[in-house]
Amino acid sequence: MRLLLDTCTFLWVISDDPKLSGRARNLFENEENEVFLSSVSFWEINVKYQLGKLPLPESPKRYIPMQRSNHGIETLPLGEAAISHLLTLPSIHKDPFDRMLVCQAIEGNMSLLTSDPLIQDYPVKTEW
Repeated sequence: MRLLLDTCTFLWVISDDPKLSGRARNLFENEENEVFLSSVSFWEINVKYQLGKLPLPESPKRYIPMQRSNHGIETLPLGEAAISHLLTLPSIHKDPFDRMLVCQAIEGNMSLLTSDPLIQDYPVKTEW
């Protein structure tokens, strides 16, 4: 299975947060699954860090790529094909970062690993 982590899920994985469900943890740890972090999540993390809403042990510029590498998570760049799915999405979620993750999951035929109930209302495969 190809898994795209939403931003919160990624942060919970790297911090071993108990908010991460047992099923999500098992899916993440299953070596048969390909796991990705979107450049959109990296962008969101940087924005929240800069606004002082997301404390991290060091700058995301260094910390996030290091954590991705340490946990065997691949980068998923944002491409035009994924962006084009925005035109087909219903207006369920107002968060532009989450909407782009949905688009990337649709385009990449991925399951979005998320606890967000609003994302689960989109026409995308989700796991939790």
